Amino acid sequence: MTRHQPDWRDFATIAALGFIWGSSFMAVELAIDGFGPLTVAAGRIVLGAVALILIARVAGQHMPKDRRVWLAAAGMGIMANALPFTLISFGQQNVTSAFAGIAMAVVPLLILPLAHILVPGERLNWLKALGVTAGFIGVVVLIGPGPGLVDAPILSMLACVAAACCYAVASIITRLSPPAPTLAFSAAGLAIASAVMIPITLAFEGLPTAWPMVASLGVLYLGLIPTGLATLLLVFVIQRAGPSFFTLVHYQVPVWAMALGIVILGEDVPGRFAIALVLILSGQLISRRGLVK
Repeated sequence: MTRHQPDWRDFATIAALGFIWGSSFMAVELAIDGFGPLTVAAGRIVLGAVALILIARVAGQHMPKDRRVWLAAAGMGIMANALPFTLISFGQQNVTSAFAGIAMAVVPLLILPLAHILVPGERLNWLKALGVTAGFIGVVVLIGPGPGLVDAPILSMLACVAAACCYAVASIITRLSPPAPTLAFSAAGLAIASAVMIPITLAFEGLPTAWPMVASLGVLYLGLIPTGLATLLLVFVIQRAGPSFFTLVHYQVPVWAMALGIVILGEDVPGRFAIALVLILSGQLISRRGLVK
């Protein structure tokens, strides 16, 4: 597909992706009320894998044959799905969905120093470094100390930040991977993540003995919408408008996560969350200017 100047369809797709990924933290909050964190993570991964494998086959994309692609898919599946999904589910047992969503906003900033070290030609300039610094300060403000720290153990907070680090590493792995069809690559990564998560979940949490409706719908939503549908939208917008335009979604996800946490879940959001969000988004804007330069 030939790239072009973004039009209303591309902006609508970016807006939809921002809402879908922002709402995933609300869905995790609902899911962990009925299931353990490993079960929630494994459930969304398996559902996402089934959906993407079917979608890839319909699109005429077959599973990779190159061993190097499978190795990269394994790294991506573990670092973009198995580990962060588990860490987010664990963390949201004690922190709000708003906190988890804001923590994810540092992903684009974490990618910059990793790319500086691992990706040829991706060098930090002073604007990028300034953006990363602003984002780091935002994370410090987000974690505390401040209201809510006693009720939210530091390990849960750090689990959400660690999940953001996993996503950043997964992004680098994907960029360094040999060329492969996007849907097939994503499906392969989720298939490997499923193979990793299923035995671990059965060993530590076993099969659920009850299936609460709201929690089950939360897991179903996580697997089919933020994974299956969102991947289709991601491929659509990147092919049409390019990866640089796609980065606009990172500004929306934490805003939606915080808004839905307040409006739907009735979460209490301390003032420092808003300050942290402003600092992190400012860091993204500054670093984006550095990328353009």
